[in-house]
Amino acid sequence: MQNRQKAVNLLGLAMRAGKVVTGTETVIADLKKKKVKLVVLASDLQKNTIEKVSRAANKNNVSMISEFTAVELENAVGKKRKVLGLTDSGFCKALVKKINEGV
Repeated sequence: MQNRQKAVNLLGLAMRAGKVVTGTETVIADLKKKKVKLVVLASDLQKNTIEKVSRAANKNNVSMISEFTAVELENAVGKKRKVLGLTDSGFCKALVKKINEGV
């Protein structure tokens, strides 16, 4: 549970550093521009939105994670968002590491 909170905190830190884009359309647009390095989806996201974002991510060879609920993502970034895109590879590596350590 502790690593889960650290991972959420890391998302917040990335947001404050300006390394996160939020919202379905923005993330998809930035995937196409090759800006997004990792997509974070809420685990309780609607199926059609998941498919839409998945298509764009797969097309651009970008990994996706859906470890967090919409509420956790909202708390992390301070906005009601269910789709996030990390634009910094350092934050991506750190987040994946935290998740792999056991969220």
